[in-house]
Amino acid sequence: MATTQECRAALDRLSDQLAAASPEVRSAAALDRSVSCHLKDLDVTFTGRLCPGGIEVTGTLAGAHPGPERSDAHRQKAAIRLTATGDDLVALVDGELDFAHAWAARRLTLDAGFRDLLTLRKLL
Repeated sequence: MATTQECRAALDRLSDQLAAASPEVRSAAALDRSVSCHLKDLDVTFTGRLCPGGIEVTGTLAGAHPGPERSDAHRQKAAIRLTATGDDLVALVDGELDFAHAWAARRLTLDAGFRDLLTLRKLL
């Protein structure tokens, strides 16, 4: 089972990959949106922003994705929410797991607005 530190490192690698990607892929990553990544097996959620140049992880929270019912600014619902296990996140970032296959098999979920999903498909 992947550790919280390994998952954080995977998110850093993903950010580096986005920064070094083709202009078309970078344009998808140029969205300025709040993001969260919940790791079901570790019951931890990374929060941050998808912005030009990659993903900036700004926090780590215990439990599932923050929701709108919380008034704390650090626990606002993210515009883009990924849910997976730690192992699947690491495998996805390392290119060992195909996003479409994992999504179809319900190994991960991606929740976002329709426009964001259309833009994010370039990343997938």
